[in-house]
Amino acid sequence: MLRTLLLATALAVPAMTASAQIRDEGGAAPPRLGEAPVQDVLDAMTIREKALLLVGVGFDAPIPGLPPMSEADRALPDRVPGAAGRTHPIPRVGVPMLVLADGPAGVRVDPSREGDDRTYYATAFPVATLLASSWDPALMEEVGAAFGREARDFGVDVLLAPGMNLHRNPLGGRNFEYYSEDPLLSGRMAAAFVRGVEGEGVGTAVKHLAVNNQEWNRMQLDARVGERALRELYLRGFEIAVREGRPRTVMSAYNRINGQYASESRDLLTTILRDEWGFEGAVMTDWFAGSDPVAQVAAGNDLIMPGDPSKTAAIVAAVLDGSLPMADLDASVARVLGVVLQSPTFRGADVPGRPDLAASRAVARRAAAEGMVLLQNEGGALPLPAGVSLALFGNGGYRLVKGGTGSGDVHVGGVVALGSGLAAAGYAVDAALASDYEAYLAEQEAERPAASPFFLPPPIPERPVGAAEVARLAGSAEAAVVVLSRNSGEFADREVAGDFDLTDAEQALLRDVSEAFHAEGKPVIAVLNVGGVIETASWRDRVDAVLLAWQPGQEGGHAMADVLSGAVNPSGKLPMTWPVAYADVPSAGTWPGEEVEGAEGAGGIFGTPAQTAYEDGLYVGYRYYDTAGVAPAFPFGHGLSYSAFHVQGLDLRAAGDGAYVASTTVTNVGAVPGREVVQLYVNAPSGGLARPLQELRAFAKTRVLAPGESERVELALDARALAAYDPAREAWVVEGGRYVLAAGTSSRSLQASLDLDLPADRVVERAHAVLRPTAPIPERPPARR
Repeated sequence: MLRTLLLATALAVPAMTASAQIRDEGGAAPPRLGEAPVQDVLDAMTIREKALLLVGVGFDAPIPGLPPMSEADRALPDRVPGAAGRTHPIPRVGVPMLVLADGPAGVRVDPSREGDDRTYYATAFPVATLLASSWDPALMEEVGAAFGREARDFGVDVLLAPGMNLHRNPLGGRNFEYYSEDPLLSGRMAAAFVRGVEGEGVGTAVKHLAVNNQEWNRMQLDARVGERALRELYLRGFEIAVREGRPRTVMSAYNRINGQYASESRDLLTTILRDEWGFEGAVMTDWFAGSDPVAQVAAGNDLIMPGDPSKTAAIVAAVLDGSLPMADLDASVARVLGVVLQSPTFRGADVPGRPDLAASRAVARRAAAEGMVLLQNEGGALPLPAGVSLALFGNGGYRLVKGGTGSGDVHVGGVVALGSGLAAAGYAVDAALASDYEAYLAEQEAERPAASPFFLPPPIPERPVGAAEVARLAGSAEAAVVVLSRNSGEFADREVAGDFDLTDAEQALLRDVSEAFHAEGKPVIAVLNVGGVIETASWRDRVDAVLLAWQPGQEGGHAMADVLSGAVNPSGKLPMTWPVAYADVPSAGTWPGEEVEGAEGAGGIFGTPAQTAYEDGLYVGYRYYDTAGVAPAFPFGHGLSYSAFHVQGLDLRAAGDGAYVASTTVTNVGAVPGREVVQLYVNAPSGGLARPLQELRAFAKTRVLAPGESERVELALDARALAAYDPAREAWVVEGGRYVLAAGTSSRSLQASLDLDLPADRVVERAHAVLRPTAPIPERPPARR
């Protein structure tokens, strides 16, 4: 009753008059952000102003179960139409509105604006998985800077990226937005992206903290995960990104972790994120995440997005009745004010609305080519000789999948498909075949039902190609290129049949084209325009070469042609393992989880209560395949070149405080200039803590090496590189014993090694006993096959 009375009293206070907004009761001008200390501004704000600052402006769309946008919020200026969200301005104390925009693959804003005849396009960069495949943090930082410039020029203050949840299972619908199955690679690439974006003045939101590895019932899913897997895998990448990138904001995840919503977990957002990792920025929710705004603020979740009036009222009421300490409210407000102070809007950045798209496209094209992975190249089928005639098969050859759907989509002015890219590179693409594909695709697209741009449209079936047509082309064209494409996005995970596995039509196309062209002694190249892993073992022997082009952004056709022609020597490496079959995936048996019987849920996009047990524990990706001795189709870190490289010798020197520096020599022993990625794996002794057979602990990419040229590469190992998390000691511990360090060009191609003997256990870093599962997780370490 008291809470209701206090709330009614607070909300009944009339709106301030214009004069009252300028001067307080004593007649003095209120302190203004940037002119007075933050504490003075904080002290001058009313409880309602503080609550407003922590709750977003709202979402002006009729979504069942959500209150409508308030009239006051609707009256606020929408500075960047199509941006994902805004914060409330508090003009009385000089706090402006901030704009937050989606951005995993480019700045997501609307291309058209009311009363404005200009078109506002952004650049669709390669998806995160492709960028991670470059294994090149320096390139990643350059790409981040291009993102940051576009965001700033559009008037965006915080870019809602990078996404960096692990690829636990290849069916994850948003895997394309994320980097890798390995936390070190994910963390280093994310940190570089953050440095690039924020170097241009725009904030980032590292997301989604944490264990948000699937789309199925994501908003009500309880991810039940053991302490070691949580610490060593699902939090570790975020920790690296926070400590090395120092982002302005972090986005909390939708899901529960061991029973508690991530956005309402003080253990996660305060004890781990701030106390252990030293994060000083603000935390925001994912859109509509969690169930209790008061619990979110108390946990250290500072900004609730997109917000609605009921959340503001709940926070005000909780402060007035004492259930939310004023200290918690003030701490969150101070952190949001810190983000405001650093924002382009507060600093008066110019907003031309016209970013340099040509410069961005050049970066996107170069990055796309650097991240493509040459999976197979039998008989030197690639690169294609200059000017040869080509038969281009597959819908994807004429309709590029630039990136996934949902918040990872980007509105662009044009997309370069592979057919156009090959033609621009001087190849003669069979015109009759191209015309037939264009007519078929136009007809199919015209019959497609209208769909929301946020949801995945139904795929167009592969165009049937008759035996006579294939025979004609095998007689006239000098090589065949077959493109297989895939798309995915928010709200749904992928399927095994017809998505991870090829469709019957795709298998038939590969079979018929390969038989006809090989009968003529001509090569067949497969190009994979995909956002995630697909099955390859059943068909790869039919083709001569396989280029994994990923979803390469709007310049993808040019970038693919750059690699196919040899203008760019491929140097990408797989950031995840490609299994022979889906059944080999260690989480296949428990994916995606099960709904909770008898539980009531919101339904619709909010899903129903569900849970999934991370029974694979530490054994995700190559940690499983290498430990269990399961042969992959293509191993983690794999990627070929048009040249060849040799890694020779491995030395180690101590760098103080438990850190080391390993060094090795990489030599280009081929005939073409190129780059190589050196990967350092550590095999730990069999102590009290079970460990995977080996784990990636450092990597480095060489400069372009001429044939015969060598480079001495250094690989830094910090004090945590040899450690595992020990729940019993609540600490990161390096156990005594013999460690084997091995360097090479993939997890299954290690060419140099050394032993390191450590005499005794050493505690590297203390932690806290938090986020423990309420019941044991039945983890099943793999037995070696």
